[in-house]
Amino acid sequence: MLTHLDSQGRATMVDVSDKALTIREAVAEARVRMRPETLQMIVQGEHPKGDVFAVARIAGIQAAKKTSDLIPLCHPLMLTSVKVELQAAGLDCVRITARCKLSGQTGVEMEALTAASVAALTIYDMCKAVDRGMTIEGVRLLEKVGGKSGHFIAGDSA
Repeated sequence: MLTHLDSQGRATMVDVSDKALTIREAVAEARVRMRPETLQMIVQGEHPKGDVFAVARIAGIQAAKKTSDLIPLCHPLMLTSVKVELQAAGLDCVRITARCKLSGQTGVEMEALTAASVAALTIYDMCKAVDRGMTIEGVRLLEKVGGKSGHFIAGDSA
């Protein structure tokens, strides 16, 4: 059942006022593929714009906090924790993992997905002058804990 539709099929924000407060956590990932020399420049701290991972981490954290401004039917949430980790994965990829947490009445999947996505876009923005062929891929929810639907762990498809 699509909960963002009312009885007449119109988009609506879900009423969560009767839901119990529970600890909710979500983990999402994204990957940015690039030329090996671009990744090497980032990892060695030689990018002319500065620390690419630091800027992308901050962008991801900010994005998680602004998710309801970007996704029309998302509830504004009081996140208690947002962590964005970036690491080289092989010779041509950056793996981004975003973890969001709160005690609330609705989940944080969209916040984690938004954090990972915006961190990836930030890497693209900072590096596009040296590598316009980068691709952003594999944006997905890895894990979700809490709420009525319980615990979700994604299958291994990356």
